[in-house]
Formats: sequence, C-alpha cells, structure tokens
Amino acid sequence: MPCHHYTPVASRRDFLRTAGCGFGAVALAALTRTPLPGASTSLAPAGAALTGRAGRAKNVIFLFMEGGPSHLDTFDPKPLINELNGQKLPSSFKPPILAMGESNSPIMGSPRQWTQHGKSGLWVSDWFPHVAQHADDLAVIRSCVSDGINHAGGVCQMNTGSVFGGRPSLGAWVDYGLGTENKNLPGFVVIKDSEKEVVNGARNWGNGFMPAVHQGVEFSAGASPIRYLQPPRGHDETRQRDKLDLLASLNRGHAATRADNTELDARIRSYELAFRMQAEAPGTVDLAKETAATKALYGLEQKETAVFGRNCLLARRLVERGVRFVQLYSGAGSGWDSHTELEKNHSALCRAVDKPIAGLLADLKSRGLLDETLVIWGGEFGRTPMAEQKGGRDHNPTGFTMWMAGGGVRGGQVIGATDELGLYAVKDRLHVHDLHATILHLLGLDHTALIYRHQGRPERIDLNEGKVFRGLAKA
Repeated sequence: MPCHHYTPVASRRDFLRTAGCGFGAVALAALTRTPLPGASTSLAPAGAALTGRAGRAKNVIFLFMEGGPSHLDTFDPKPLINELNGQKLPSSFKPPILAMGESNSPIMGSPRQWTQHGKSGLWVSDWFPHVAQHADDLAVIRSCVSDGINHAGGVCQMNTGSVFGGRPSLGAWVDYGLGTENKNLPGFVVIKDSEKEVVNGARNWGNGFMPAVHQGVEFSAGASPIRYLQPPRGHDETRQRDKLDLLASLNRGHAATRADNTELDARIRSYELAFRMQAEAPGTVDLAKETAATKALYGLEQKETAVFGRNCLLARRLVERGVRFVQLYSGAGSGWDSHTELEKNHSALCRAVDKPIAGLLADLKSRGLLDETLVIWGGEFGRTPMAEQKGGRDHNPTGFTMWMAGGGVRGGQVIGATDELGLYAVKDRLHVHDLHATILHLLGLDHTALIYRHQGRPERIDLNEGKVFRGLAKA
C-alpha cells in the first residue's frame, strides 16, 4: 500500500487555520461553482479575459519629472502673469492652499520665449526646443489635477492612484493586466537619473496588495544598470542552475505552509528570472553596438544630457525587447522642486532631458515603435503663478500640464485649459484617476473590468472614480 506524505501540524491554531479555511473554501466553491478569487496561482494576464481589447499601445515609457515642473514656463503660456508681475493675486481668483503656507505672495512673471511649432501650431517654450520639433506628435493636457499638495502625496497618487501608500503602482497594474512579452526580462522596470532616493522610495513602483511578482525592478543609472547580474568567477551555467534549483526547493518547502505569502513565490520567481536574465540582459543593457548617430541623437556625447540620454536609449531597447512598462525618473529626490531660483533649477534640468526625450521620440518613430509605445511626460503637480522665496514657485496640484505621445494618441492637440493665471483647471479637468483610466484605455484595457480582489473588495487603479477621456486617442 502506498505511503502518503504526512506533515504534522505544529499547533492547534495551525490545524484550525488549515482545516477551517480549507473546508470553507471547498464549500463556497461548491455552492458558487466558480473558482475563488486568488485561488489560482496562474500568472496569466488578467487582461486576457477581457473582451474588446482595441488599444494600439503595447507598452509604456513614463518620463517622470519628480518635484513638479512648472507648466507656466514649459507648455502652458500665460501672458497675464507677465502683465501682473509683482502684483498681488487679483480678488477674482480664489487663493490656493499652498504647501509652504505663504500668503499674499506677488505674481511672478516668466522670462520664457514662446513659439508655435509644427502644423498644429503647438506653443512650447524655449526650454524645450528639441521636444518642440515633435509638436505634431504631442497631446498636451493642460488641465491635470491631483489631490497631493506635497511631494509624498503627489508622487504616490500619480504612481498608485492614492495619496497614501500601500496600493499597487500603475506599472504593476499594467503588468497584471497585460503580462509580459519577454519571460527573460522584467515586465516593469524603473530607472533613476542618480543614486538619490525618489520620495516614498520603492513603494512608487511597488505591488501593494497584488502578488509581489508585479512590482517594478529598479535598474541603476550608468554603465552597469543591473547589479550583480554576472555570476561569481568560476560559476558556470550548470553550477548556477544547480544552486538555483536547491534554493527553489528550499523556498517551495518553506512556502508550502504559507500560501498567503506572495513574497515567497516572488522570491522564487525572481531567482528564476535572474538566471534567465544572465543570458539576455547583458545584450539588452549594452549600448556599445548602437551607432554613433543614435548615441548623438540621445545626447550621449554631451555631459549634461548623457545620463538621461542613456536612460532614454535603454528604455527604447527595453520596450523593443518586450518590457511592458518603463519608468524613467528625472530629478530623483525632488530635483524639479523649485521653491527658490526656478530659473537656475529648471534651466539645468530642461537641458538635461530635452534632447534625450526628443531623441527617444525620433528613434521610436524611425523604428516603427512609436504607435505601439505610449510615452508620458509629467510630474506630480505643477507650480503656482505666485512667487515664493527667492525667485521660486510653490506646488500647484489644481491645474498643471502633462503630455502624451505615441500609443494611438492623436498628436498636435491641446486638451483642457487652466485659467488666465494657470492656477486652476477650468476646461476638461482631468484628475489623476482619469489619467490612469485613459492610459489603460490606450493599452486596450477597460479600467472598470481590470479588477483585483483584495480582502473581499474589488479594487481598481482609479479607486472607482476615473473616467476615460476619449479625445486623446486617434479615431
């Protein structure tokens, strides 16, 4: 007679948890004749079960300007702020709630020169002369709104939908919804422009209550984006495989009595992914084979554009190889935050990103990748028209600018508007929840159907509040 494996329970509590939960699940499954949420360990993309997928975008590159770029000095010209320079905010405007609590600050004009570009006549300031050459590919959204008045809340909401931490990031939702196109690379990659910590840290690209396998994988800026990728000297593939098999066996044994701990499953999968990456990733992150013309396009030969240019080029190589969501941070550590000396701060940062971003758009288009790659530019909020301290501007979450290109977006258009001072969104107001819903729509995912059940609740990226803005997409 065969001897069945028997694992003794360690305590009465373990017995009650195992038996009670197990029998309850069996009974409920029998009554409903449907599988319980979370019962399957399959990593098949949730979006595969959704009908009507028609989005043109297959992947996303999110260019995140952390700290809040000034829309008034980049993509949303407001002549009135120059006319009222040095004067108090007119009584006809509702005074905003300011992050730094200053009151009666005077209006601060902008020294920027504005020019119309492309067939569309899109207005872009002299801080983005290279990006301006792609005006007819850009859909500039001038009516974005957030709830985050400070960096922690703003960055968290732009990434996760909530000003409070603990929810899955947008990249995690996309990875959950669409799955990966390349099993040898992560589905979600994050690259910063320095070793400085992004406000909130890794929770900006975390998995929240989803399985840990959906969290973003952080690459480093510089010549070696992936740490510890190469095996130790003397470790050939066979030895590395044997070591990973042993670790996997130990981890699975440990996880057998801890089925609710997704971090253990993610650890096993991360070891396996790391092993596969040792074969594919070195070629992916090696830019040596790129032509001199391509490197020049991204500004790799210039000191001030080399770092972000390298990150943009790496982003193109990643999406080209099937990585679903790539997020690039400029100004990691709230570098775009300009409470003082905005002219000095933004001048340097705009020079650092302008040519690389334009190079990315041009390169994607020349390779036929732009229409299936959604490029997003923006930060957690904008800046106020009032001056703060020495030539700076305060945070403004009530009306700011982002733009999108590629991925089925109809370029050469302006969406929404702020008031005459750029303080409040007054037309086609798009909250962060609406932006997230629209991004999923462009990827062919219905945000109302892309649901993850957590503690009995059907959770969505938009906290059940977002609406798709269909004017962004091509007909």
